[in-house]
Amino acid sequence: MTQKTYDRHTAKFLAVIGENMPEIQSDIMQGWIENPKTLQRVLRDAFGPPTKHQAEEAPVELVIDCDADPFVPNGWNVEEHKKDGQWKWDAAQVELYLSDPQKEGKTIEGNKFRTELNGKPLLNANVLDYLLKHPHLIPEEWEDKYVFFWGTIYRRSGGRLGVRCLYWNFNGWQWGSSRLVADWRPHHPAALRAS
Repeated sequence: MTQKTYDRHTAKFLAVIGENMPEIQSDIMQGWIENPKTLQRVLRDAFGPPTKHQAEEAPVELVIDCDADPFVPNGWNVEEHKKDGQWKWDAAQVELYLSDPQKEGKTIEGNKFRTELNGKPLLNANVLDYLLKHPHLIPEEWEDKYVFFWGTIYRRSGGRLGVRCLYWNFNGWQWGSSRLVADWRPHHPAALRAS
């Protein structure tokens, strides 16, 4: 799999925080998990209030331009790119789709999976790249999966067709890819816009 790491500096920073974090009682951690605003107050006290500029900034609108040309890795070409207009990111509006064989713990060849996905509301690689730039938006339950964005199909440098995916490893969120002649496993869902 090809990979590219985004936001390595942030990952290193968080690792240093983790290494230097004092021991915290589990009931306090659970309280912060259940009420993150309390943790925000603790962090604000530690790092100071937001600057005037930060306080005045308008909230970021989470809109992805799914009509734009996708990122193309060096030596690759775009074989197919399904444009999908302007789309406001909402994790609740994303479905991770598996074929019947995948649901049964088996594999499905990529070309067969592509045929099965035909006509479905596939998310394209613009969504993948948006999430890499905003990794805090990626649902935690995706961490044990390779989430593929079938709305963009590439012809890789070796001439084979492939699809890019988003996955987590110890360096953070990265992208990889798989060839259509390969087998898609049970933890290789396709990202669709939920109906």
